[in-house]
Amino acid sequence: MDFNAFSPDNVRFILEGFLLTLKVAFSSIILSFVLGAIVGTIRYMKVPVLSPVLGILVEILRNLPLLLIIFFTRFALPEYGIHLGPVYASIIALTLFEGAMISEIVRSGLISIDKGQIEAARSSGLSYLRTLWHIVLPQGLRRMVPPLVSQFISLLKDTSLAVVIALPELMNHSKIVIGQNSNYALPILLFAAILYFTVNYALSLLAKRLETRMV
Repeated sequence: MDFNAFSPDNVRFILEGFLLTLKVAFSSIILSFVLGAIVGTIRYMKVPVLSPVLGILVEILRNLPLLLIIFFTRFALPEYGIHLGPVYASIIALTLFEGAMISEIVRSGLISIDKGQIEAARSSGLSYLRTLWHIVLPQGLRRMVPPLVSQFISLLKDTSLAVVIALPELMNHSKIVIGQNSNYALPILLFAAILYFTVNYALSLLAKRLETRMV
């Protein structure tokens, strides 16, 4: 293993890429969660016209490769006058794709709540929306935590796909450093793996802590 790969300049360059990876990932996590929560709740409520339309869009996005969506936001949207840099194109692509996935997690979590509790709440005088807010959502959220965190971890790893549109993230910078010397491949890739693992493992621990508190 060539430890010359870890020169101060190379390490700084790799960490700059990793910082952008985190910025893109966490921006996408927040936006995709908001989008997924709204879409999933609307589909659960079976709003006429809107729910079926959203259902079709979700199925389309879920069954397309993320790489295709990234290419679309970066190279197809400019044909319609929408010009996005690599960072914003990546965030939008990840938000749309992961938002579709999260919407299904949210919808499944809400559906899993016993209908008897909903009927009891309605019979006690609570409106449909108050029942959803006070009874269904709190319990559904507990069941959503593990799959949501798993999806967020996947999102963080999926940021590496944006290397194809020259997003200057971790893998892009790793590739540039390796290009200096092929002997740098093993140490640099191991370093990148450790960075990914550290953040993803921290997310897993956070999820377990949240589950414990919510029980």
